[in-house]
Amino acid sequence: MTATRTTASDLPKPDFTKNLKLIGYSDQGGRPDGVQIMVNKGFAIVGHIFSKGLTIIDVRDPRAPKPVKYIPAPPHTWNLHLQTYGDLMLVVNAKDMFAAAEFQDEKQYYSGALGRKVGTADATSSTAREWTAGMTVYDIANPAEPRRIGFMPVAGGGIHRIWYSGGRWAYASVLLDGFTDYIFMTIDLSDPTQPREAGRYWLSGMNIVAGESPTWDATRRNGLHHAIVCGDTAYGAWRDAGLVMMDVTDRAEPKLITHRNWSPPYGGGTHNCLPLPDRNLLVVADEAVLDNCEDGLKYIWIFDIREPSNPISISTFPTPDEFDYVNKGAHFGPHNIYENRPDGMVSSSLVFSTYQNAGIRVTDISNAYRPVEVAAFVPPAPNRLVDRRPGRPNVVQSADVWVSAEGLIYSSDYNCGLYILEM
Repeated sequence: MTATRTTASDLPKPDFTKNLKLIGYSDQGGRPDGVQIMVNKGFAIVGHIFSKGLTIIDVRDPRAPKPVKYIPAPPHTWNLHLQTYGDLMLVVNAKDMFAAAEFQDEKQYYSGALGRKVGTADATSSTAREWTAGMTVYDIANPAEPRRIGFMPVAGGGIHRIWYSGGRWAYASVLLDGFTDYIFMTIDLSDPTQPREAGRYWLSGMNIVAGESPTWDATRRNGLHHAIVCGDTAYGAWRDAGLVMMDVTDRAEPKLITHRNWSPPYGGGTHNCLPLPDRNLLVVADEAVLDNCEDGLKYIWIFDIREPSNPISISTFPTPDEFDYVNKGAHFGPHNIYENRPDGMVSSSLVFSTYQNAGIRVTDISNAYRPVEVAAFVPPAPNRLVDRRPGRPNVVQSADVWVSAEGLIYSSDYNCGLYILEM
């Protein structure tokens, strides 16, 4: 099978564009839903949120992307997040939350103690599950043909997201038996065929099995989305609990540096904490998780972290306003930010983000006190909804963004497929 180079007339027509040009598009082999995307040796690997698995797309010619392989997930299991670096790929395995009856109303997923709702908070390691929980390790010396070489099981709901940028250590958010929600885990990959837990950290009140009791409002999701690790510091995005910075000098015993939360008065949902170490800055995105901003208008923040024990917010990114996105339908506001992957673009002045129904945004933070939007791209509405939850609107929901060292921008969507852009 040969790929066909796309022309301008073949490409989807965006709803809005500014300083970004669409050069390639793929429906990912008929599975256009995607969350996390990584690009490795010219192959884009997309984790699906509804199609249950991974799709690998040859993007060596970005104007002619070609799906080459689909790897299905185990039954009742999510593979929506993954990490690649060098010849390794790490893939999450967790309960397929959005296929579960209890989460067909998305408000139920984004409120309260997830471990209570899934049934893991009060469970034991002997409890039988219909899903697979853990982390799969693949050899991707040839990314078109991943070879499974290892698996680390966990007892509970599974792993939500991983941070891995090469070397011995990986870091994950994990829903374990006996905990109210996802906690932080360090993973030893010195032998990739036998990955193993090294250490863990949680906020006091999460460890129910040890007799702890939550001190926060029962409607809140006080669980780790994931952490980015820079040097010996882990920057944890702890959803409705905000920013949790941890010292991981000893990977077996992570320790708290500081905990900052601005919710309330703001709406919570902290999703990414991206350190810019050369500038002593931290970019923090709060995810919009409910339709029509029911959870409040969300922001991407810049923190000054010169004094790690006292991070200070100094500005927020501009909110897209060329259209009435609040009332467009579905989610409006930040979802994900590009995390300066070491095998892609690393920038301390440009931040690439997805704003769900407002598409992809590029923000110049050369002046950290006055971020300026410099580029944008809003895809058209989906051709069809892969999202099978009842009552979902037919609206674009840009999910993730990955940027190559040369500046090519790859973006995924809940329903719309893979977009490849250049500035």
